[in-house]
Parts: sequence; C-alpha cells; structure tokens
Amino acid sequence: MSARARFILAVIVLFLLMTGPFLLTALIVWAETEGENREILVSVLAPHLGLGTMLTALGFAAGIGVVRALFRQYVQGLLRMSENLRLMLGANRGFRVQAEGPPEVQSLALAMNQLASQRDELMCDVAAQIGRAKESVELEKNRLAALMSELTQSVVVCNLDGRVLLYNNRARMQFRALSDAPGVAGGGELIGLGRSIYGVFERNLIAHALDTVQLRLRRGVPQPQANFVTTTRAGQLLRVQMAPVLSVAPAHEKAAVGEGDGAAPEAASAPAPERTVTGFILMLDNITRNFETESRRDQLLHNLTEGNRASLANVRAAADMLEFEDLTDDMRKRFRKVVRDEVQSMSQRLDHTANEFADSLKARWQLDEMLGADLIAAVQRRIESRIGLPTKLEEVDESLWVKVDSFSLMQAITYLASRLSDEFEVREVRFRLTAAGRLVHLDLIWSGQAMSTETVMSWELEAMKIEDESSPLTVRDVIDRHDGEMWLEREKVRHRAFFRILLPAATPQEQTEPDTYLRGESRPEYYDFDLFAWSDKSHGLEERLLSELTFTVFDTETTGLNPSQGDEIIQIGATRIVNGKLLRSESFEQLVDPQRPLAPESAKIHGISSDMLRGQPTIDKVLPAFHAFAADTVLIAHNAAFDMRFLQLKEEETGLRFDQPVIDTLLLSAVIHPNQESHRLEAIADRLGLTIVGRHTALGDAIVTAEVFLKLVPLLAEKGIRTLRDAREAAEKSYYARIKY
Repeated sequence: MSARARFILAVIVLFLLMTGPFLLTALIVWAETEGENREILVSVLAPHLGLGTMLTALGFAAGIGVVRALFRQYVQGLLRMSENLRLMLGANRGFRVQAEGPPEVQSLALAMNQLASQRDELMCDVAAQIGRAKESVELEKNRLAALMSELTQSVVVCNLDGRVLLYNNRARMQFRALSDAPGVAGGGELIGLGRSIYGVFERNLIAHALDTVQLRLRRGVPQPQANFVTTTRAGQLLRVQMAPVLSVAPAHEKAAVGEGDGAAPEAASAPAPERTVTGFILMLDNITRNFETESRRDQLLHNLTEGNRASLANVRAAADMLEFEDLTDDMRKRFRKVVRDEVQSMSQRLDHTANEFADSLKARWQLDEMLGADLIAAVQRRIESRIGLPTKLEEVDESLWVKVDSFSLMQAITYLASRLSDEFEVREVRFRLTAAGRLVHLDLIWSGQAMSTETVMSWELEAMKIEDESSPLTVRDVIDRHDGEMWLEREKVRHRAFFRILLPAATPQEQTEPDTYLRGESRPEYYDFDLFAWSDKSHGLEERLLSELTFTVFDTETTGLNPSQGDEIIQIGATRIVNGKLLRSESFEQLVDPQRPLAPESAKIHGISSDMLRGQPTIDKVLPAFHAFAADTVLIAHNAAFDMRFLQLKEEETGLRFDQPVIDTLLLSAVIHPNQESHRLEAIADRLGLTIVGRHTALGDAIVTAEVFLKLVPLLAEKGIRTLRDAREAAEKSYYARIKY
C-alpha cells in the first residue's frame, strides 16, 4: 500500500473514531426514549445541535491537521530520507541527508550520515588498493593506445558480428572523409565503438574475406590474411587488408574434448593449442587519389606513345623522300615542313606530358611531421655531399616541429644553394630556423653580391636541375604544396642576404610523441574489449539488460517551445553510451538553419544567434546524418516527448523515421524518486552529484543526460528494473508520461 493510500485510510479511521461514539450514544438514547420524553429530548437538543455539529467539525479538522503533520514529518520524511539514503549509498557518495523534522528523525539522519562517512573512508581505502592493482593494466592499455595513435594506417578491430571494438584516430578521420555529408557534424555517423562495420562495407564482402582467412588458418598458414579493394557508398576506393584476432583454447578444455572423443591418453594429456578466430582487424588505405593519378599517368603514357608513333612515322617517311636527288625544290620544301611540324608536335606533346606528370607528382605528395632541427641537418648533409658547399647553423630552435615533404623541400633548398654557388660564387651558406606563430621561418643565408628580384623569380619558376639530377618540379611548386611563401631579404649592415621560406608548423595535437598520446583524454574511449563477447543475436532487444544496450543520448535546441505551431530545430547534439561507458569523443553536434526567425526568449536561453545559424545546413541535410549516427541504438533524452515531437514532424519531409525505442530520464527519475519535488535536469544532476558543463547547448545537455542515465541504471536495478522492457513499462506508469506536445 502506498503512503498516500495509508494517509487516506488514517483519515477515515480518525473520522470514525471521533464521530462513531457520539452517533452510537445518540442512537441508544433515541431508542430508549419513548413518547413525550422523546419530544422533550428533541426540544432540548435542537437549539444546541448546530453548535455540537460545529464543534465536532472543528475537532475533526484539527485531528486531520495533526495526523497530516505527523504523516509529513514521519512517513513522508522517512520516505524522502530513504530515497536520499539510496543516493548516498549508490549514485552520489558525497550526498548527505539533511537533519530536518522531529528530533527522532533528525537523530536518525545524523546516525546515517556518520555511517556514510565511515563507509566512504573504507571505500576510499578499497579504491586506492584497486587503483594500485589497475596501474599495470592501464599502463598496457595506454601503450596500446599510443601505438595505435602513432600508426600511419587506419586500423579498425571488429568482433565476429562486425561490431567495432577498437579504432585509431586516423581511421576516424578517414571514415569521416568517406561520409556522404562530411560537412555535417564531421561525418561521424560511420565510425564508433559498437557500431556495425557493415554500414561501410558490404556484409558478403567481409564474410568472404573472413572465410578466406579461416581457410588459410586451417591449412596452417602462420599469419593468414586476406586483401580486397572495394568502393564505398561515397564513391571512394579503399584497399583493405584483413587479419584475424586469434585466441588459444586452454589446455584443460582441449584435454576434456580429447577424452570425450575417445582419444588416446597421450593425446589428451598433451593437447596442441588450437587457434580460434574471435574477431578481425581491418587495415585501410584510401587509394582513390592514387588510382586516379595512376590512371591519368597511364593515359598520358598512352597518348604520348600513340601520338609520337604517328609523328615518327611521318618524319621517317619525309626523311626517306628527302634522300631522292631528283626531288623538286617545291616538294623538298613541303617535306621539310612536314618534318618541322611533326617535330614541333612531338615537342609540344612531350612538354604537355611533362607538365601533367609534374602535377601527378605533386598530387602524390604527403606532408609528414618532423623536428625542424632534423630537417636542417638533412639539408646540410645533402648540400655538402652534392655540391660541396660548406654549411653552418646560425640559430635553430630545436623544439620546433614542421609538417613537410622532406625530400622535395631538400631538393628545392639544394637547388637554390647550387645556383648561389654557380652564379654568385657563394662559398658558404648558413641556416636559421625560428618560430612565427603557427608557422616556421626557415632562412638560407649567404654573404656576397646583391641579387635582383627578377633573378629570384626566374629561379623559382625554372625546373630544378642539380648537376645530373633533374626534376620537372619548380621551387614554386614545392613552396605552394606546403601552402608557404618564399622571398628575398637583405641585411645591408652585415652585407648579407637570405631566402626566407615560410613553412607550416606541426601543432601539438599532430606531433607523435608518446607522452602526447598517454596524456590525451579521449584516447582511452576508443576501445572496449568487453565487446568481444557481445552479440545482438543473444536475446531480443526488449529483454536485453540496460547495461548491455547501445544508446544514443541526444538533445535539441529550438526556435521556441511549440513544435506543432512551426518552431524548428536549430541545433542537434548527441553522444553515445556503449557497454555501460560514455564515449564523449563519439559525438554529433551541428547547428541548423531553421529558415525562420528566432524567438527572443529562446535565444536568451541557449545563446544561439541568427548570425550563428546563417549559412548552416538545413534540417533536410542534418537529419539524415543524425539518423545514421543513431542507427541500431536506443534513444535517450530528458523530457524526450518534446525532442521526439520535433523529429516526428519532419518524417514526411525527410522520409526518415526514428522508430527505435526511446528512454526518458525525466520519467525514470520520477520512478526512482517519486517523493522529490523537482525532476528538472539540473535538480537530478545535483542529487546525483554531477557537475553540469555547457548547459543549454545541445551537446552539453546530451552529455549531462548520459551521465544521469548511467547513475540511474544501478538505482533502477535496486527496484528490479533491469531490462529495456522493465524501464519502458515503469516509465509509462509515471505521472509525467501523460505530458503531450
């Protein structure tokens, strides 16, 4: 029986206790009085009946007030204290029960707070011991993460169901480049822990490659692999190498299997370890540009050979005719013209092919990160060995990192040094490397006669040639590829000049120092090996435990509060929960152009202005990307009816339906804490000991909602609410579930 029902029952009992004896006495007296005595009794009591009734009503009201006060102080107060105690024991260890109410209840509150403090001290000791035990495990995980981050190849690890268990930063960037709409929220809907790789690759293609790997494994191949090339839905060409994730069956299990099959005792006692496939590793290379470049180069070669073959045939025929002595002067002039025209055509064709080949070279360049001091040292060695010109260092900041194509840049600097040596008789060059904000200045310094700007320009635009080494590229090509600049400066006082080359600096996020990856906050969120044992086919979605499901937690910011009256979404933010862990790095955040004015009161809440929305994609571009991000997950929102109404109103326009299950943290909070006065997101977060960051931004609210949900899951389990069905049925019984938008 609920507390409210008990209160109503107490009021009825009080009424019966107060009025029952009076009514019973009146009935007895009335029954024993006869005739004239009954009339006398009525005449005596009638004038006082109203006063008696009023006094009875006042007494009854006073009794109800006393019972209600006692009920609120003891019954409801103890119920609220019970909810707070559960918070203190589970979701919010720092929470303490307020000592309020009658002295007995206050004494109980103080005793519970003392017990909680003692519990916290013990838990801190236990946590410290657990932390020390986990240090070695965390160290290994960080080493793995650092190694994965430093790989220049995209790596994705999946279980046998095709669910992503691990991926590195390069894979994340590559998958976003493969998105149909890479400009919407970064295209992050394709990659994430727990997501299916079959959203990118055809299932049959992966299955065929996996069959090939397993066949080679059975044949005893020590390192079985499979390779294939495929086209993504965005039209990109990927080269994929698949390798298996192998486990070794324990010896005692193999022994048991051998004995059960009637195997010889010798075989059972010394079983050979059997390797089984528990997942697969995909190493990806985007070869779209390489393929296009190679196809273009093949076409250039074909055009060059076929075109020149005809020209050579014409030249040969004309040369043969010119050997005839009786050839007229007019015919001789005509054949000579044929030779000149064909040779000129061949020359033009060769020049065009050389230029196109230079463009192909530039398209294949990749900029790598390296220490600036290492680049300068390599340039010094090359100049001294190739052209015999002495070099010195003048000022080199050894902490600077640059992002360059080292070979082509060394070619360009060596070419400039050789021209200085040959044409201006420079006998020594010096190097200087200094920071310039987010750029780097690399200076090639020399002493000698002045140089004109025209000379510098001609050096920049000529194809580079150093002794017997030539290149179709120019210095300007190399500088442009680095998005840099080069100019000539003079130091008149010291009678020196220098070429200043502006290069991009490698940002701290791009550097590949191991410490950088070990300190990163988001890196550990990229892997979760517990998912190896997870399968969607294990049981139905409704009967799945909340701790096993994958969730997309989202929030929207809108122009106003009336979706059915034309208000529109102006921002969608979402994050993901996989295997009971919040993956902050796997987020979706995108502003939306509502194509209508903002309500002034809404702009004050979320801080989004009309200028911020101008030029952003419209909802018909954003919603498909968010739909893909949330695919195959359970949706979570706070006051989900509001957000879902906005999505449902766009179903006809976009052709997309968000028909997956939805969980509302507002309803779950009301289920767990029915006696709390507020179920606003801030109030719930405060009760659960959570800090709100970025409130009233879509992504900030989504992250807080996700943290709230993770805190609610163990509290729900205490009430027997463990599966998705349990949570939805409990939420539907809540008072707040009747709110409609």
